[in-house]
Amino acid sequence: MEPVAYIRSDFPAKFGVPRQAGLVEGLRAAVVLEPPCRAPEALRGIDGFSHLWLIWEFSENKGKGWSPTVRPPRLGGNTRMGVFATRSPFRPNPIGLSCVRLERVEWDAPEGPVLVVSGADLVDGTPILDIKPYVPYADCRPEAAGGFAGSAPEGTLAVDFPPELLARVPEDRRAALMGVLALDPRPPYQDDPGRVYGFGFAGLEVRFTVADGVLTVEGVTPRENMGE
Repeated sequence: MEPVAYIRSDFPAKFGVPRQAGLVEGLRAAVVLEPPCRAPEALRGIDGFSHLWLIWEFSENKGKGWSPTVRPPRLGGNTRMGVFATRSPFRPNPIGLSCVRLERVEWDAPEGPVLVVSGADLVDGTPILDIKPYVPYADCRPEAAGGFAGSAPEGTLAVDFPPELLARVPEDRRAALMGVLALDPRPPYQDDPGRVYGFGFAGLEVRFTVADGVLTVEGVTPRENMGE
């Protein structure tokens, strides 16, 4: 299979990306189609749907193998479950599935029609293998059981973001970044109050510490300056 598109998002690497789609609705991303899928005819009627399924490849995990059991973050990273009972990226076939909201179609973008979506949980440059409409009568099952992931995780951390640092974040990205931080981007097995964590977001490196349920932003730096 060849990618039909690539995602353009604010996350240059996995760390910091929400662990499921839709957890931070304010996150914006763009689905940039590849030739020959850029033909406007291929998207005819898509703007009649509010949500889309993105079927994509865990491209950063190629060649890293898989295991019959994995340790889901929702269970603290210590309990093993069967890989097919999870959405772990380490799978026999590295395929991901995300439901995103279609905000608009930019028909006249320089690279052809672009789908602007919200709630995406993908690293920048992720290959999209297919795009399908979300059909409520078939895809929504209110009676479904969610197993160990039966409820959506809520923001677990209070976020202390000093105003002078928040001012370095583009205004249209601030709410989304706050949502990402509140979800606690750290691996579930790491809880060192003295450790400074960092991840890339919207061309910035965001550094923070966590202690007593409060995430404190320590720095916001342009990523091109990280090597200085």
